[in-house]
Amino acid sequence: MGDHLTAQRPLVSVVVSVLNGAKTLQRCLDSIARQTYPARELIVIDGGSTDGTQEILQRKAAELAYWISEPDRGIYHAWNKGLAHARGEWICFLGADDYLWAPDTLERLAPVLARAYPPVRVVYGQAALVNEQGGEMQRVGEGWSHASKRFTEIMCLPHTGLMQHRTLFEAHGTFDESFRVGGDYEMLLRELRTREALFVPGLVVAGMGYNGVSTNPAGSLRLMREFRQAQVKHGLDRPSWRWRLAFWKAHLRVWLWRSLGDRFAPYAFDALRVLSGKKPYWTRQ
Repeated sequence: MGDHLTAQRPLVSVVVSVLNGAKTLQRCLDSIARQTYPARELIVIDGGSTDGTQEILQRKAAELAYWISEPDRGIYHAWNKGLAHARGEWICFLGADDYLWAPDTLERLAPVLARAYPPVRVVYGQAALVNEQGGEMQRVGEGWSHASKRFTEIMCLPHTGLMQHRTLFEAHGTFDESFRVGGDYEMLLRELRTREALFVPGLVVAGMGYNGVSTNPAGSLRLMREFRQAQVKHGLDRPSWRWRLAFWKAHLRVWLWRSLGDRFAPYAFDALRVLSGKKPYWTRQ
């Protein structure tokens, strides 16, 4: 009976990386503490913060399966350190700006996770991009039948809140720490070039802070370069038109940002979005 319950309620490890994230870390940790799903553990790897992050972790220590605060070599080094302590069958990675969307998020995911493995080792829903006031800006994440057609060309899965079975890391190893911002895509390329992922429709898994690299013009340009680096590493030598288009757009955003400045560039970005039939994104409140 106990083995049956364990199979139906797999242990989920949530690994959080943080560096000077005191402004948002509490929200992240509280979102996990509020989960109605009991079979979970929380691991926090802090890169040696000096802004009050350590004090938050000390106060929350009773809720943490493991935490440490010491200098590291970046987010993927932090996640690899967390992996070494994760006991869960499924593992989820968050940053301090991220949080689980609703108290029943893991409860809703659990039945899907229990059925997914062994055919599938990657399970995901949607992620919501939120601004500093907590307002929802945009949702990302689409069904695998669509995403699979372009995944090798461009990162189109929301890694925030994405669930990875522990055997994925046993098969492929840990995150490549030579990447600074694109290592999650490189890891998923190892798995999803030859295997399937499973999308959970109608479920927002996590909120993503608006201040991440993907919302910063200079950061998005670096992200695109690392996506291409990951593709070349896996033998995808010729860049696709989707990657070229995204890279051109990133260059345009950087040029506009430098030309117009922080105050006016977002309005130019959204004007271009509206002209292409999309909703405003950069100036939404």
